[in-house]
Amino acid sequence: MQTDNNNHVVLALADWHLANRNDDLAQFSNGFLPDVNATISSYTSAGRKVYGVPLGDMTWDAYWYENNFRLDKYLVEMKKVNCPMFNVIGNHDNDPYVQGDIPPEKPFRDLIGPTYYSFNLGQVHYVVLDNIQYINTGGAQGVVGERNYNDYVVASQVSWLEKDLAAITDKSTPLVIFIHAQLYGNPALDAGGQQVNNIVLNNGSTLLSLIQDFDEVHFVSGHTHINFTVESGAVMEHNTAAICATWWWTGKTGYANNQICKDGSPGGYGVWEMTGRDLKWHYKSIGKPSSYQFRSYDLNKVVITAAAFAPNSTDAALAEYAGSYATPNAVNDVLINVWGYDPAWTVEVTEGGTPLTAERVSVKDPLHIISYEAKRLNAGATPTSSFVTGNTAHMFRVRASSATSTLEIKVTDRFGRVYTETMTRPKDFTWSMQ
Repeated sequence: MQTDNNNHVVLALADWHLANRNDDLAQFSNGFLPDVNATISSYTSAGRKVYGVPLGDMTWDAYWYENNFRLDKYLVEMKKVNCPMFNVIGNHDNDPYVQGDIPPEKPFRDLIGPTYYSFNLGQVHYVVLDNIQYINTGGAQGVVGERNYNDYVVASQVSWLEKDLAAITDKSTPLVIFIHAQLYGNPALDAGGQQVNNIVLNNGSTLLSLIQDFDEVHFVSGHTHINFTVESGAVMEHNTAAICATWWWTGKTGYANNQICKDGSPGGYGVWEMTGRDLKWHYKSIGKPSSYQFRSYDLNKVVITAAAFAPNSTDAALAEYAGSYATPNAVNDVLINVWGYDPAWTVEVTEGGTPLTAERVSVKDPLHIISYEAKRLNAGATPTSSFVTGNTAHMFRVRASSATSTLEIKVTDRFGRVYTETMTRPKDFTWSMQ
């Protein structure tokens, strides 16, 4: 019997990093699993088929052998998600005892399937690519190598992709390409506040040349543990934040008791609703309703000190990470983090009915600083450089006239869906804030 996939849903599930550390399996079982299965149930009960796409780094090669957690253990957890899966290989899903590119993929191919392939669901053509060229200098039987790699689609795969896309004669067919490492870098802003996009995948221009005849192309990626969107002509990249957020650190017992990514996005996943050739998407935060699309900060209350957030450390140690948040703001600024933002969204704020200017800025998310860096310093550890808070351009700064006024925040996405908050100020700055 043929399945009708004309109306289907795809879940983009990036960066699980299951390794039996940081209470990851408990957080996965108690947080992610009930959330994703509830999402799946909400669609299947309405008659829609749901499919999952783990976007790579489902495991963590550094701990394959040390913690005895490899792809076979991942499969046990994956099967608890109540939908069929199309897996993407990530850099951390290679055998760290084996050097080269193809040989370290053998466990993935043996247990899960091919590392690149395509398929159709309904009226959408999907492609899964392996854009990790694993190197793993020094790897040998019993020895974990450097686990180094290139972000690159090898020539044989490019040749295959060219043939696959040539077989799609109707170039108005929506094309969705799943990759692990991002095509574009995390966007910056120029002096005028306009988004600046740069290709960072080593042969990203080659991929773009292959899809130039299609009317609508979406690259869906992971790897970065942040959210960002790049739109260039008919092409969009949706870099999707992580299931594990900051490698399960912030939800570890004794830490911040939240799940937050490096850009301040909650841990979560992408939800894609496909109706014929009409594609809509949103980011679903774990443990929150789909309407949870931004977080606001009263910067008058955001002061990151050791006494408040890392009493076992010092202000001097914390200042490196706190930056401008180490001192009081006191000019009535409000910061709004809109993790699903792209330039087709709007952010509107009023104070007593008077519109305020919402300026797009690229800054660090303060909640992540206290949830990861402060907690690691408090534990006597140095924060891992690739895990620390980075600048993100899905931020908006608003200056109010009063420290105690109530602001009405209205965020509208590209599909006309409206998300609101009545922001009563002063608004406390805590690990549990919404």
